[in-house]
Amino acid sequence: MSLSDVAVPLVNERPRGRTSRSERMSEILRELSETGSLHVGDLARRFGVSEATLRRDLTALEDQRLLTRTHGGALAQGVAYELPVRYREGRSRDAKRAIAREAVRRLPAGPHVIGLTGGSTTGELAKELPDRLDLTVVTNALNTAMDIVLRPRVKLVVVGGVSRPRSYELVGPWAEQVLASINIGTAFIGVDGIDAEGGITTHDENEARTNRAMLSRAQRVVVVADGSKLGRRTLARIADIGEVHELITDASAGQENVAVLRAAGVRVTVV
Repeated sequence: MSLSDVAVPLVNERPRGRTSRSERMSEILRELSETGSLHVGDLARRFGVSEATLRRDLTALEDQRLLTRTHGGALAQGVAYELPVRYREGRSRDAKRAIAREAVRRLPAGPHVIGLTGGSTTGELAKELPDRLDLTVVTNALNTAMDIVLRPRVKLVVVGGVSRPRSYELVGPWAEQVLASINIGTAFIGVDGIDAEGGITTHDENEARTNRAMLSRAQRVVVVADGSKLGRRTLARIADIGEVHELITDASAGQENVAVLRAAGVRVTVV
């Protein structure tokens, strides 16, 4: 019996219209993290594409070491992994846009400096920013910088550093040195986890240090994160929960997790 014969069926399988390749890959990785294995035939029916197309998708993901190909399907890697930003952008997009729009409402009138870390939700926030001559954006995220540089009315400051392909962020001592010389009014922080005891966390220790350097220069710290991040802890701590002034999240956040964070002194806004 081959591995493909014992592949676990897809959860909540239902017919779908055609999806983009990045959306398919994001969904493949999500399902793989839940079930451990997938079959090409199941995937083809789910996404309404040919098995040849799915094999190319799986090969591309294997080349990035995000899964292991088998005869007729795929297996999850043996450890938890961080999805690259390009595969996270399609997830909960409506919720992330709603969070971003709410975050923009926090901007005061008059000259203001905001900090934006990397992440799919902060990336949506960058797209929602108004074109204001009195607005300065400080970021270590390359994809955010590309969005902002197209708006000549907004002043853009990009910190240096070494790029992280998974998050498109510039991290390390060079980034931290630049951030140490900047004053920020509001820092919008993207996270992989937020927990009352564990604080705000991310997958990479270098990213955590750089994000902390930005946070430490801000008068106000606002975490933007969809509901899946609440109650979750990942490897590297960015900051204690007491350093967060506000969390903006969406309605998928569990009421218990929201209540715990509020009890810890964090203002929580649910959109």
